[in-house]
Amino acid sequence: MRILTLLLAPVLLLGQAPEGKPVLAPVDVFAMQWADHPVLSPDGRQIVYERTFFDPMKDVRRSNLWVIDVASSAQRPLTTGSGRDSLAAWSPDGGRLAYVGSEGGRPQIFVRWMATGETARITQLSTGAGNLVWSPDGKWIAFTAFVRSEGKPLATKMPTPPEGAQWAAPAKVIDKLLYRADGAGYLDPGYVHVFVVPGEGGAVRRVTQGDHNFGGQPSWTRDGRSLILSANLSPDWEHQPMQSDLYRIDVQTGEATRLTTRTGPDEGAVVSPDGKRVAYLGFEDRKLGYQNWEIFVLDLATGKSRALSAALDRSVNSLQWDGDTGLFLTYDDRGETRLAWVPAEGGALDLLAGDLGGTSMGRPYTGSAMSAAGGKVAYTRGTPHRPADVALVGRDKKVRVLTDLGTGLLDQRNLGRVEPLTWASGHDRREVQGWLVHPPDFNPAKRYPLLLEIHGGPFAAYGPHFAPETQLYAAQGYLVLYANPRGSTSYGHDFANLIHHNYPNQDYDDLLSGVDAVIAKGGVDKANLFVTGGSGGGVLTSWIVGHTNRFRAAVVAKPVINWTSFVLTSDGDPYFTQYWFPGMPWEHPEQYAKRSPITYVGNVVTPTMLLVGEADYRTPISEAEQFYMALKLRKIDTMLVRLPGASHDINERPSQMLAQVLHTIAWFERYRAK
Repeated sequence: MRILTLLLAPVLLLGQAPEGKPVLAPVDVFAMQWADHPVLSPDGRQIVYERTFFDPMKDVRRSNLWVIDVASSAQRPLTTGSGRDSLAAWSPDGGRLAYVGSEGGRPQIFVRWMATGETARITQLSTGAGNLVWSPDGKWIAFTAFVRSEGKPLATKMPTPPEGAQWAAPAKVIDKLLYRADGAGYLDPGYVHVFVVPGEGGAVRRVTQGDHNFGGQPSWTRDGRSLILSANLSPDWEHQPMQSDLYRIDVQTGEATRLTTRTGPDEGAVVSPDGKRVAYLGFEDRKLGYQNWEIFVLDLATGKSRALSAALDRSVNSLQWDGDTGLFLTYDDRGETRLAWVPAEGGALDLLAGDLGGTSMGRPYTGSAMSAAGGKVAYTRGTPHRPADVALVGRDKKVRVLTDLGTGLLDQRNLGRVEPLTWASGHDRREVQGWLVHPPDFNPAKRYPLLLEIHGGPFAAYGPHFAPETQLYAAQGYLVLYANPRGSTSYGHDFANLIHHNYPNQDYDDLLSGVDAVIAKGGVDKANLFVTGGSGGGVLTSWIVGHTNRFRAAVVAKPVINWTSFVLTSDGDPYFTQYWFPGMPWEHPEQYAKRSPITYVGNVVTPTMLLVGEADYRTPISEAEQFYMALKLRKIDTMLVRLPGASHDINERPSQMLAQVLHTIAWFERYRAK
């Protein structure tokens, strides 16, 4: 405990400012609220959204449902419990609202009668529910839920314990390829299936059968007799992580009719209002590390599909029909999420808004949600200094922001200015984009320490989005550089695949060229350069300290250190071995070794702290432990910070997000040149 106290001592006064507004303090995280998953009513007059926040007593995320009157922007709460209310779905006539509530136990389906405010729980499920969707006549709600299957014991002749004996728990036999998952731990045997329940409550009925998962949100056919959804019904489905097809499932019989047959994923089906077509997302799988998700429209009469977005060299995130004439869609472009409209028959995209985001609380990742009805779209709008609010836009491109959830906190804080930058990579002069967060009250005549913060993925993107972590670093007087090096999404297919079977490598050059570009701008204390990153950013941070000694200290969070051990212990083994490498580690040992940071640990002289969640099954804790022990054996200054119970998503619990930030700052302050 004495070591921890000394480590945190330099940051106990975070939030104090010499004059004017105070800077952002760690405790402020518990006062933040942001919007997510707005859902327009069928007549377009109301929006229900999730108002999300951190519970300081339970140290978890919570959400309540709020409703906005579009005409007046007035809003009021629909739920006020201490659980997590989410996944709202309007009935076709707008008279009822179904949602998933977790008050007092497993997530269950509730229905609220909007005219009276009366609410009823209509399920008693043992494993929770998700992906709610009403039938066209409003009589049924389809949803997905996990169904446990009974595993067969291997040893069937264990003796019976004597009465009153306290024997160990029985052995657990694992025979599945996918047997654990980050955030869920070791998985119970079973599969995700589709169910229906009467919209006014009643018996739940299972629709799908078999030893397969039926994932994602189903979409009803207009006659209400079938559901269209995505699944992989191959006997070899566990070994095919990117394969799925659309199926039409008869609600009465469960009979499945296959609608698509290509190699690759087909997901996110949405039936057109006239019932004749199905829009969906997918791509032809070429076993590349990154592949753009495209829009396709399937004609149910002919069974033929056509691509709508092949000319868009960006990955489509979501789509919804705008009547029968077109589709609303979102995609990421240069770190920003955009909303556009495309004709149903194909044609040029019409850009409607470019300020979607603000739902990723932690680091400045892209992330948004949208809902369409009556020619309008409700969406989450973010800015560099505000998390998500609810906004509304139509084909006229006139944006109305309907909430201001930052009022009362963030407008009373002195936040760091976020400046966009571009520079040429030292490897091939290719343009790289990034953002620089300035300390509050930045003075260009002074010199500040520079912190390079690297995103994970690696196929992901940062952007000009509000992030408590980068603002907390800036509040402590650091210039914070974050960037989208090669491999990042939102810059096109070719840019992302520059790291295909080549990661990490020249992304290192992209990042260090960014550091040089910021130094050239002025205001940087060149004696105090620091670097950190999580997940894929942890890979690159450990790679950096193995290839240069220009940083005074580093923090490697939830990394991959040894690709061979990673692909055999992570929760995505079939994917990584097929898409990130040319084959298995015993077939290509040189590939795995030359891309592993552990190979270069003998070069490290930089004081390097490792930070990881103890329940991380994406980049298991053994990865960080390997680097830590190697550094210890070499007598390099190091420390291992373990977060009990934390999964790969460390910021799911606010105290652990703050623990990561504060330990990182404290480590840097320990080695900062005065």
